[in-house]
Amino acid sequence: MNKVFNKALIKFKPKKIFIAGGTGFLGKHLVARIKKDKIPYVAASLSKGVDFRDIKQLDRFFKKEKPDVVINASAFVGGIQFGYQKPGEIYFNNTLINTNLIEGSRRAGVYLFVNPIPNCSYPDVLDKKLEENEWWDGPLHESVLSYGLTRKASWVNAWAYNKQYGMRFINLIFPNMYGPGDHTDEVRCHALGALVKKFIIAKRNKVKEVIVWGTGKPVREWLYVEDAAEAIMRALKIEPTIDPINIGSGTGVSIKKLALLIKDVVGYKGKLVFDTNYPDGAPYKIMGVKRCKKVFGWLPSTNLKRGTKKTVKYFDSVI
Repeated sequence: MNKVFNKALIKFKPKKIFIAGGTGFLGKHLVARIKKDKIPYVAASLSKGVDFRDIKQLDRFFKKEKPDVVINASAFVGGIQFGYQKPGEIYFNNTLINTNLIEGSRRAGVYLFVNPIPNCSYPDVLDKKLEENEWWDGPLHESVLSYGLTRKASWVNAWAYNKQYGMRFINLIFPNMYGPGDHTDEVRCHALGALVKKFIIAKRNKVKEVIVWGTGKPVREWLYVEDAAEAIMRALKIEPTIDPINIGSGTGVSIKKLALLIKDVVGYKGKLVFDTNYPDGAPYKIMGVKRCKKVFGWLPSTNLKRGTKKTVKYFDSVI
């Protein structure tokens, strides 16, 4: 099937892109990137009056807007604390969102569905890079089980619809995202953004110490949100494939090193304290990126220090 679509997709120019979750963190950057390319688009979310959990409402939306590409940037998600507090809500809402968006796209005859998936969908491993062919080789960490499994199930949904209906998909696996435009609510924002907010507030209020959850030992890979948007736009030009593709730099840092970097960028002079009464989450999350290099001929280019400076500047202006 992929060979049949190869030439068609190289020449394919979207007539209209639907960004599901277009008012969210990733969605806002996708809107900006699509505007840059002057591609017609529509962005929708619950805050704009479109509830993706309601398939009838979604059918009416598709009938009115007639997109030929759907990008699923919609999610009900937050940080590690949010994951522990609301696992049932996370599972219920994300299952409905993902399933309805794919089914609605099928009913509407959408040409291509781009499906970003977080790397918390990978097994809980100790010290090795996460490769696409090992995606199913173990259980997920408890802290991300509800969200990670629903996004992993969206891949199964894509696989099934490709097999039965011939739908075209691109499945991209992203590491932890960060950057301007993140939630400012500490429970909902991504991990790096939450740390940035803590240090900025501590500096402003002259707090003597900043407490970071856990031991500081877990290693994470970080993806600047504009690089995530760039990867999605590049995905519109490649051959559709069900096989997931890791998007990242293939490098990472410990939470301790990240906290020290943010402390330095913010200019905070107080003490850094790691509270081991709180959970660490999975110990190691760095992805192998050979497939990304091969398929895209590209890797994300924003280094962590430069991206962190931009993130600090944003949070400093909005909180």
